Amino acid sequence: MLMAHPVVLQRLVTEYETLQDLDAEIGTPAAERRMQDVAYTLCVSTGTRDIDAALIAARHQLPGARPEDDSLLAAG
Repeated sequence: MLMAHPVVLQRLVTEYETLQDLDAEIGTPAAERRMQDVAYTLCVSTGTRDIDAALIAARHQLPGARPEDDSLLAAG
C-alpha cells in the first residue's frame, strides 16, 4: 500500500480538526462540504473506510507516534 507523506497527513488531520470545530460553531454548508472532502482524502490516504479509523491511522503514521500509545483511542 502506498503511504501518504507525514506532512500531508498532518495537514489533513489539522484541517479536519479545524473544520470540525468550525462546523460545531457555525455549521456552514461550505465548511461541512470541505470537512467531507478532507475526511474522504484521509480515508483514501490511510486505506480506511471511516474517519475515526483514518484519524487514528494517520496519527500513528506521524513522526513521534508510539505503537504502544493507545491514548488516541480514548480521544474520540
